[in-house]
Amino acid sequence: MGPLSARRRGSAGFTLAEILVVLVVIGIAAGLVVAQLEADPRQALEREARRFAGALEHAALLAQWKNQTIGVSAIGDSYRFWRRDPGSADAEQWVALSDDDTLAPRALPPPLVATLQLYAGAPVPGNAVLPFVPSGRNEPFVIAFSSPQWQIVLASDPLNRVALVGPTPR
Repeated sequence: MGPLSARRRGSAGFTLAEILVVLVVIGIAAGLVVAQLEADPRQALEREARRFAGALEHAALLAQWKNQTIGVSAIGDSYRFWRRDPGSADAEQWVALSDDDTLAPRALPPPLVATLQLYAGAPVPGNAVLPFVPSGRNEPFVIAFSSPQWQIVLASDPLNRVALVGPTPR
């Protein structure tokens, strides 16, 4: 055996520098995962409230465009959009919307909840559907998005604009 085979046997392992680089990369990846798991609860609340506000404005415009009444319900950790069933004998019959990705049913990430609060200045029962009429002259409404620590209020005006107020501590 010559000097070449002795050199190969000595270089079979990893160097200290290579091991340290791998440990640093693993440490950075673990830090990023922990940062994602401990995200600010206000950010999740704001993100979901903005998404819902955009969907509400979209629903009001869609009601005008398609000349049909569209509604929204929010119960606990989810919300859903509806349309009036024109073929129904009951004028109050709602059918779940399924043909629009923006208005698809949405389950909120825990522990967020959505609550219908006011419609045309009056309190709203929990199982109500708030309508968006084809004329575009909708009554103002208030919907609260909340987590255990924070709350954002979504308030609409007669022009179907939705404003976010908050987040405020609960």
